Amino acid sequence: VQLQASGGGLVQSGGSLRLSCAASGRPFARYAMGWFHQAPGKERELVAAISWNGFSTYYTDSVKGRFTISRNNGLSTVYLQMNSLKPEDTAVYYCAQSTSTYSTGSSQAEYNYWGQGTLVTVSS
Repeated sequence: VQLQASGGGLVQSGGSLRLSCAASGRPFARYAMGWFHQAPGKERELVAAISWNGFSTYYTDSVKGRFTISRNNGLSTVYLQMNSLKPEDTAVYYCAQSTSTYSTGSSQAEYNYWGQGTLVTVSS
């Protein structure tokens, strides 16, 4: 499995970024996808997830109402639209693919395939 994330960068507080992650190696449409972030000195945390068919999404409380996860199964790509960014959103963001077919993707434990990470820095 290969996951190629892009779209990170430096943005001012209140700004927006859109992350993309292109996947290959397995039938994309069968697997839930997630975005994790990891800030310095902290554990990697599931930020958002989307089920294999896109019908179900999950968001951690700190990003609800600001971030939107979506997927395009035809392009084998998952996106994370991040609006109203805050300095505390600063982290390396990783896309991940579930090991289980046809799941909702809301459990951190089901992810075992990772992209290389893209850095998001939000200045105050």
